Amino acid sequence: MSGKMPNNNIQMVDLKGQYNKIKEEVDAAILNVIDSTEFINGPEVIAFQDELQEYLGVKHVIPCGNGTDALQIALMALGLKPGDEVITADFTFAATVEVIGLLNLVPVFVDVDKDTFNINIEELKKAITPKTKAIIPVHLFGQSANMEAIMEIAKENNLFVIEDTAQAIGSDYTFLDGRTQKTGTIGHVGTTSFFPSKNLGCFGDGGALFTNDDELAKRLGAIVNHGMYKRYYHDEIGVNSRLDSIQAAVLRVKLPHLDEYCATRQLVATYYNDAFTDIKQLETPVINEKSTHVFHQYTLKIKNTDRSKLIEFLKEKGIPAMIYYPIPLHQQKAYIRSEFKDENYPITMELCKSVISLPMHTELDENQLKYITESVKEYF
Repeated sequence: MSGKMPNNNIQMVDLKGQYNKIKEEVDAAILNVIDSTEFINGPEVIAFQDELQEYLGVKHVIPCGNGTDALQIALMALGLKPGDEVITADFTFAATVEVIGLLNLVPVFVDVDKDTFNINIEELKKAITPKTKAIIPVHLFGQSANMEAIMEIAKENNLFVIEDTAQAIGSDYTFLDGRTQKTGTIGHVGTTSFFPSKNLGCFGDGGALFTNDDELAKRLGAIVNHGMYKRYYHDEIGVNSRLDSIQAAVLRVKLPHLDEYCATRQLVATYYNDAFTDIKQLETPVINEKSTHVFHQYTLKIKNTDRSKLIEFLKEKGIPAMIYYPIPLHQQKAYIRSEFKDENYPITMELCKSVISLPMHTELDENQLKYITESVKEYF
């Protein structure tokens, strides 16, 4: 048997526990913003921008309102026109494709790698047409897509690359020559979300864009603020998407802890991996040797097992489990097109039926991990 339920509730994400550890710093930072009344584009935003630039080793960070806006603003700044094709992975959250549709661009979905769940390089190559203008690789669940190959393909075909690193901020990618770069800083533009449950999350919505291109940075900076390079002079069609000062203040407190948060998640993943080694029906996450994995999610593949019954069993034990993602993008009603055939996405179709994510956050203790893993083992 799996023993007694731990005293404290097990959650998919424990934001309260994380907050309690940094409560004094966070509270003081928030009160400082309130006292200053500089709520929009205040000094906290500028300071966070500078500190994140230094952490990522990138020339420019442009904060914005949320991760979805970041993707949309990136596409707007690159000057894509209605009808241009943008390639992305079929197995990811809808925000990635949502912005493509909003700008009247054409989404082109490709299948993913069976091990890392990131965009499949061979399928990517096949999807390129004369109308293709950009690629959006998603660094899913916490590890980088094969950016070296993607950048080579982009260069050969004169394409833009927009990295969606909402789930992998803090992850390192290693090139064949031994160089390392943070995910989000390799493509023409990187984007991220600071949604509260992210590895680096604020207390509301928030996002940012990254680039090493000076001219592109200027354009991104204008678009996030109504298309203004100079106040009241609107040279671009822009949007209103700014990171507010309170969220920046929270992120400034959390940023120095990001590597520690990622390391804790890696320890949790190792605990899970070790516990599930001998369960033939479970396939633990495969780590790409070119990328560190910061485990935004801990996602298993299940074989020869009724997933819904396992989830119900865990629920009865007080253990949450989630399915990221139950439906591929090419089957979502908003994005269905006749050319999207199920047989073109065999890996995505399999993953949607077989993946399950277990609790993953920085506050999981050994008693909780033991209870979770022993409960899973009890089921099998």
